[in-house]
Amino acid sequence: MSRENGRPGAETGAGEQLALIREAVRETKAERAKPRTWRGAELAAGLPVARVLVDKGLVHLDRYFDYAVPAAMDAEAQPGVRVRVRFGAGEKGGRREGGKLVDGFIVERVAESDYRGVLAPLAQVLSSERVLTPELLALCRAVADRYAGTLADVVQLAVPPRRARAEAKPSPAPPPPNAPPDPGSWERYAAGAGFLAALARGDAPRAVWTALPGATWPQELARAVAAALASGRGALVVVPDGRAAARVDAALGELIGAGRHVLLTADAGPEERYRRWLAVSRGAVRAVIGTRAAMFAPVADLGLVALWDDGDGSHSDPHAPQPHAREVLIQRAVSERAGFLLGGLSCTVEAAQLVETGWARPLAADREQVRAAAPMVRTVGDGDEARDAAARAARLPTMAWQVVREGLRRGPVLVQVPRRGYAPRLACERCREPARCRSCAGPLESRDAGELACAWCGRPEPDWHCTECGGTRLRARIVGARRTAEELGRAFPAVPVRTSGRDHVLTSVPDAPALVVSTPGAEPVAEGDGYAAALLLDGWALLGRPDLRAGEEALRRWLGAAALVRGHAEGGTVAVIAEPTLRPVQALVRWDPVGHAVRELSERAELGFPPVSRMASVAGRAEDVVELLKSAELPQGAEVLGPVPLPVPDPGRPRRPGDPPPGEEWERALVRVRPGQGAALAAALKAARAARLVKRAGEPVRVRIDPPDLG
Repeated sequence: MSRENGRPGAETGAGEQLALIREAVRETKAERAKPRTWRGAELAAGLPVARVLVDKGLVHLDRYFDYAVPAAMDAEAQPGVRVRVRFGAGEKGGRREGGKLVDGFIVERVAESDYRGVLAPLAQVLSSERVLTPELLALCRAVADRYAGTLADVVQLAVPPRRARAEAKPSPAPPPPNAPPDPGSWERYAAGAGFLAALARGDAPRAVWTALPGATWPQELARAVAAALASGRGALVVVPDGRAAARVDAALGELIGAGRHVLLTADAGPEERYRRWLAVSRGAVRAVIGTRAAMFAPVADLGLVALWDDGDGSHSDPHAPQPHAREVLIQRAVSERAGFLLGGLSCTVEAAQLVETGWARPLAADREQVRAAAPMVRTVGDGDEARDAAARAARLPTMAWQVVREGLRRGPVLVQVPRRGYAPRLACERCREPARCRSCAGPLESRDAGELACAWCGRPEPDWHCTECGGTRLRARIVGARRTAEELGRAFPAVPVRTSGRDHVLTSVPDAPALVVSTPGAEPVAEGDGYAAALLLDGWALLGRPDLRAGEEALRRWLGAAALVRGHAEGGTVAVIAEPTLRPVQALVRWDPVGHAVRELSERAELGFPPVSRMASVAGRAEDVVELLKSAELPQGAEVLGPVPLPVPDPGRPRRPGDPPPGEEWERALVRVRPGQGAALAAALKAARAARLVKRAGEPVRVRIDPPDLG
């Protein structure tokens, strides 16, 4: 018997059959692992699965979803592009049905999907433009984790809406690096020239810059940007508003010429703004100046991030998850190894903490430079009170009239009023407690006939008396800018009076005698050498706000107005109408914002307040707040403060993002943790919110990490 026809040959045949069966099983498993669609469309040969970030900001859907890539879309469906997909479709009989078309972004292409069911195909590739780069995606993820938000919400803030006509236009080629700028007015600061030199060398210096008073800070920011560009890298500057952005834009254009930077503000319009954003994303432009939304601008090879006036409330985004531009730029400086410049006329406690921890270095002028550049600041002192017994209580004491009268002889005079409008709010003349209705606690106002009535419910209050001190006399609590302008116009009939506020903001005023009445932040620049004098009214109204930052914010607003006044050597004078012994007033007199911030930081450290600690605000219906905090796995040692009722918003003002729904009474609890536990706190609250949404338990609860407006 031959071995071919004998037993050994039979054994070989059986082994081959077993091998064939195993190979068939492997092929079947591999076939099952391939993505399938109910339409039977041919799929992309390589990497047939697209992981998509769906534009759904629900916290329990904060993950990627797999979709099949049809062969016809293989070339365009690349990571970073916009797509449309069917979301929420159900599987039935091996087919997926239903679902709504929603927008999304492809974040990556992979060979296999963890999902073993039928994958829905991409419905449409909206554009082949890769707008969500890996660097921008990583930044958005870091911001979402920092603020207990969803990636989709942050990406919505970072990537502007698509404009097809803007995408169709090509961007120009990037210009060559400019020459390093000379220090210019940076020489007034001890380390100013060294900071610019470090940027021009390609280093990544970090500084907290206390700018000298005057109108030179836009030129100084422009020189910092030019130094970063000279190293062949990019630069990003974020400022509070369009007026500040326009000043820095003009200064940078004059320094390095046109075509080397773009201005990203809402004033440009959606299509033009998107065109400029695309120029940055494509690498055609490496320098950006913009307002809050520009903090996410995809600048290539970032060498400098700069933020001006981080205490301005406009730097905190009102949309979920409400990130602050300062924290976003700090994250970018760390992750992209860029230089960092946090500048302002004032100094926040967060800026002081960056210096105290050694993360950044101070960048300030010596006291001789400060005294030469700052105006003389006057308050109501004992001498004024001796000449005028009502000086401390009067809204315009004799000293204030003298400052205005003398200033008008030499040029324009700025008058800062804490609020706009005409109608005043009333308060007790003796203790300045706000006058409120006994029925609904609304503010009282004076009607045409001199009668008191509630501004909310209209109920008359003929026999009002103060509940705190028993006083029966009232005074205007905060007089609006328009009424102040009328009063000053009657007092100085030969002098023109101009107003600047939210309804109409002036950019500049001529260098001629005039009264300029402005609300904080809307002060126009005086041409020439600046204002001859300034009058800061109703200081007690700023300092009396029920806010942890009341003193810091009052000093910031005062410094912003006083910095527009001529220096002491040129006769510039500022009169502040506030209690002279208070710390913010003394800091203004000495022009020492850093010292004020350091003392505030020390007190917050003793009390355990941010930024020394990390804190989260949890707001909603009382039962929902309690249940969420019970279910959250908070870090060890977390302290829960409250909940306490939130004040009912004034019906006369527009709704804000943080306001409760109309007709609902909300409460708020604060959760405080030690430094280093902020990430764990954000993750715990985010997971608790997601679990409640999955279970459909109660009403949604709003979570905000490190809210800047703690009461």
